[in-house]
Amino acid sequence: MKQMFACERRRDRARFKVVMERLITSRSSAPRVALIAHDGCKDDMVEWATFNRGTLARCEIVATGTTGTMVAKATGLSIDLLLSGPLGGDAQVGAMLVDARLDLVVFFWDPLTSQPHDVDVKALLRLAVLYNVPIACNRSSADFLISSPLFLDAEHLVHRRTGHATAVRGA
Repeated sequence: MKQMFACERRRDRARFKVVMERLITSRSSAPRVALIAHDGCKDDMVEWATFNRGTLARCEIVATGTTGTMVAKATGLSIDLLLSGPLGGDAQVGAMLVDARLDLVVFFWDPLTSQPHDVDVKALLRLAVLYNVPIACNRSSADFLISSPLFLDAEHLVHRRTGHATAVRGA
């Protein structure tokens, strides 16, 4: 075990505090959206994001590697990139669901193609349902969710986020 001097421990605690404060203060009233698309659906995701660029510009967006890169290039939106889905990106989105850091998941998955990370896909769908986070699995459901008057309603987002935090603490 590495021995740490007192000044190193204080610096680590300070760094941890800064990270925690950043997480808390980054919880703005903007909806937090995750974008994921399997290979056969990436073009659909780019088209959908381009069509909804105006609304997405008012959101905090994260996306798995290739999908996020393609959407950012096509739309000019600022997107925080995660790992590629099979390399852990789907699991990262799952962790964000558990931590109440997402308000919507748009996940265009290919039901006709077996994926090497099918277990992660199923886990992601299960977590979205468990934590009551809307998940759109095709363009029609994504259009309905993003065009809902509740999507950009700050009061509704606060209520949902508070309900999620209460559910997590009570579990």
